[in-house]
Order: sequence, then C-alpha cells, then structure tokens
Amino acid sequence: MTPIDHLDLVVTSLDASLAFYRGLLEPLGYVRVSEIEGERGERVVYLGRIGGMGSVSLREAQSDAHGVPYDRYGVGLHHLAFAAHSRSSVDERAAWLRARGAQLESEPQEYDYTPGYYAVFFYDPDGIKLEIVHRPSESDLVEEVRRLAARLERLEQERG
Repeated sequence: MTPIDHLDLVVTSLDASLAFYRGLLEPLGYVRVSEIEGERGERVVYLGRIGGMGSVSLREAQSDAHGVPYDRYGVGLHHLAFAAHSRSSVDERAAWLRARGAQLESEPQEYDYTPGYYAVFFYDPDGIKLEIVHRPSESDLVEEVRRLAARLERLEQERG
C-alpha cells in the first residue's frame, strides 16, 4: 500500500506552528525542510521525511471560516497520527510536549486498537488533535509471545 504523500495544515501562526512541528517531528525523521509559494502567494513550509516518504506542510490561515481552537467534530480532520519507531520514542516525545506546556489529552499508554498499540494524544497550538503511536511489527509480537510462553512454562514448573 502506498502511504499518504503529504498533508497540508492551515495554522493561525506559521512561526509558532513551525517551531512546534519542527521540534515535535525532527526526532521522528521529518528532517527535510523546503518552502514553496502557495496558490494565493502564501508561504508554505514542508517538513519531510528522509527519502521523500511523506511530509507535513504548514501555511498560515487566510480565512476565519473555522474557529480556534479547532473543532475536530466539525467537517474536516479529527486527528492526525505520526508513527514512532519505539515505545521509548513515544515517551520521549510526550516528555518534550510536557516540557513545552503542550496540552496532553492522555499520557502515553497502551490501547486495545491493535496488539501493542502504544500512543500519546495531544493538541497543537491551534487545538488540532495529534497522536504519536508505536505499533510493534509482527515479528516483535511473535517474539513477545515466545518470551511470555517461556515465562509461563517456568512458572508452571516452579509450581510443580
């Protein structure tokens, strides 16, 4: 399956949101920064992943059609999830968010969406709900099942 190529976000303040998203996403591999001029002459900044595998762009609002904070239950985006390579990356990004006073909806924890789903939910400066999630690979899950089976066998032998 081909991933999403890019996602454009319209923000209240390009400077404030650019600082937030660059700090948030660089450790997740969004290290390429490029700019274009939008169709209305506005500055659009792309934060891209290595190898061109997806990007997020930011542009400043030119309309007051939607209120701030963003209402995710209106027509539009409910939330946006970014993948992390490990649970510790999720934890580290949550610590980064806390240190900057970002509003967390929940602390990092496991959810029962899929086996091993570990995420933190939070809001950007405009109230857009975001998520950083780690999903273990199938091989990681198989290894964990083996480890737990061996542990269970040891415990059963000890009980005798």
